[in-house]
Amino acid sequence: MITLENDFLKANIAVEGAELQSLYSKETNIEYMWNGDANYWAKHSPVLFPIVGSLKNNSYSFKDKEYELPRHGFARDYTFKAEKLSNTEAVFTLSYSEETLKNYPFKFELKLTYQIIERKLVLNYTVKNTDTKKIYFSIGAHPAFAVPNTPDTNYEDYYLAFNEDEKLTYWKLQDGLVSNETETIELSRHRLNLRHDLFYNDALVFKSLQSNCISLLNNKNDYGLHFHFDDFPYFGIWAAKDASFICLEPWCGVADSVNHNQKLTQKEGIIKLETGKNWSRFWEVECF
Repeated sequence: MITLENDFLKANIAVEGAELQSLYSKETNIEYMWNGDANYWAKHSPVLFPIVGSLKNNSYSFKDKEYELPRHGFARDYTFKAEKLSNTEAVFTLSYSEETLKNYPFKFELKLTYQIIERKLVLNYTVKNTDTKKIYFSIGAHPAFAVPNTPDTNYEDYYLAFNEDEKLTYWKLQDGLVSNETETIELSRHRLNLRHDLFYNDALVFKSLQSNCISLLNNKNDYGLHFHFDDFPYFGIWAAKDASFICLEPWCGVADSVNHNQKLTQKEGIIKLETGKNWSRFWEVECF
C-alpha cells in the first residue's frame, strides 16, 4: 500500500490494480471512499483496461483470431510496479507480459499517476504503445464514493448535481451489453436524487453528457465532493443493489452493443494508438 498525504488529505493506493482504496479528509474527518464490503462489491476504484464493460460473448476478434476478455478487462487484477515520487505523488506501472498477450495481442505500458494537491486528488492515466503495430484499447475509471458518508445522513438525502445537464438520457443495459433502448430523466435544478432502485437494472450509461463536473451533495449538511473530468465521451453511474455507495465512472470506451459484430477495430469508442505514441486523460475529486 502506498500512502500519499498533505495537510488536507490522506490517500491509500494498493499496488494490486493500482487501486485507490481510501481518501480521507483531515479537515472534515470524513472517509470519502466506499469500504469495499464484499457482501455488496469488494472493489473501491478499479481501473478498466483494455476494455470498458462487457464484450459480446466475452470475446472479440482481431485479424481473424478470437480472444476472450472478462468484463472491464484485466488491469484491475494485476500487481502494478509502484514508485513513490514524493509524499504527494506516486506512479503505478503495468506493462504487457506473455500472459497478457494471450488474450490481448498488443504490447503496451499503462501508467496511473496519483497526486494530491491541496484538497484534490488527481488521477492521470497514460497509455504508451510499445508495439510495432497500432494498438486498440478502451480505458475507464470506476471510483466508488461512500453514501452516506456522515452518520447524520442516509442514502436518500444525497443527490448528484450536474454542472451543465438539465436532463439525462441514458442507454439501458441488457445482460451487460448496451441495448437499443434509452430513457430520459428530467432533472430539477440539475439534480439527480439518489435512490437505490435507480440501479436495480444495472448502470446508467451515458453517451452525451454535457457536464464535466458532477458534485455529490446532500440535504442535511455542507459536506460533499466535486468530481471533475474532461474528454471522456462516455460516463456510467452505478451502485450495487442496496449498497452504500455511488460510482461515478468517466469512460473512454463502452460495453459492446447487443448488435456488435465483435470486431475490435470496429468497437464503439475504441482508441487507436500508433507505435511509440502516448495517450492520456485525467480526473480529479475535490473533497469538502
